[in-house]
Amino acid sequence: MTKDSLIVLSGGMDSVTMLYDYKDRIAMALSCDYGSNHNAREIQFARLHCERLGIPHRVISLDFIVKNFHSSLLSGAGDVPSGSYNDENMRSTVVPFRNGIMLSVAAGFAEDMGLRYIMLANHAGDHSIYPDCRPDFVKAMSEATKAGTYNGVEVFAPYTNISKTDIARRGKTLGIDYAETWSCYRGGEHHCGTCGTCIERREALHNAGITDTTVYENIAH
Repeated sequence: MTKDSLIVLSGGMDSVTMLYDYKDRIAMALSCDYGSNHNAREIQFARLHCERLGIPHRVISLDFIVKNFHSSLLSGAGDVPSGSYNDENMRSTVVPFRNGIMLSVAAGFAEDMGLRYIMLANHAGDHSIYPDCRPDFVKAMSEATKAGTYNGVEVFAPYTNISKTDIARRGKTLGIDYAETWSCYRGGEHHCGTCGTCIERREALHNAGITDTTVYENIAH
């Protein structure tokens, strides 16, 4: 299979699943360090999986984001809300136009490398909270990157309309050890267990029938 794609790889459950799901098409993985609480924890797993699969991995600093934008993902672990993964509770975690910025950078790399696609692992559970994860955004961004690059780079986001549980089920068939991924927005030594992304992670693994070996500091009930 032709290696025609670049993946935006965080090191979380969704993008790591996509990395394995489409490994034969991926010419390079791009991780963006934008100064979030959990970037360092995520990127170490992104690097691990790329090394394991023999996929070239690049980490790009986007530190202007943490220097200029406002979000609880950027301002410290104590600002990240506890509780369920829903619009009202998680709105403070929005990083303005994060996926738009990362996809723009990725499109530049893809054009430079002569690749046709940039992969993004957004999913249906993100839609209510993050505007730059929604189907209309993906479609518009793909039209923009296609129009703005000589080789017509497009956004490929096949998980857009499926759930995190669906992604976990796919990862189960691929043999992924999700203990080697990072979700917690607080970014401590271990997953906190009480923030929205930790709760969403636990629910997805449980619903997919996967034994969760993640170490949590606390378990939210």
